[in-house]
Amino acid sequence: MKKYLIIASVFALTLSGCSTAKNADQAANNGTVPTTGVEQQEPTITEKRWKLVELEGQPVTMSEDQQAEAHFVLQTEGNKVRGNGGCNAFNGTYALSEGNRIRFSGMAMTRMYCAGVEKEDEFMKVFELADNYTLHGDTLMLNVGRRAPLAVFHAVYLR
Repeated sequence: MKKYLIIASVFALTLSGCSTAKNADQAANNGTVPTTGVEQQEPTITEKRWKLVELEGQPVTMSEDQQAEAHFVLQTEGNKVRGNGGCNAFNGTYALSEGNRIRFSGMAMTRMYCAGVEKEDEFMKVFELADNYTLHGDTLMLNVGRRAPLAVFHAVYLR
């Protein structure tokens, strides 16, 4: 009896393996991808350094006197945002919600004087106004409503 139970188990496993292979072949033929039970993760805007490249439709370049590149990072721990406007460091908090919605709050900035960094106040205004974002690969756009982007950023990956 034990021998028949083992043979039946092996036969059942063989059939289920064939079924899985058949499903994968069918999926390949009709252009769908078989599911593995593991969800694909959406690209995220957190834990990346976002370098400012465009502000209100104008390209942004670093001046000779500038202390640092204008950038920000959204930290997942505590939903904190930190960055630099080119001269002054800033921080605050952010909230993400469905539909690519984003809100910044409690923004604070140091107030040192630096020559050649006239756009810092405009950059900080982006965090007051932005209510949504668009992400295309390594390009992030902070927007208000359906207007043209307030600011455009590129992801910077450190080695």
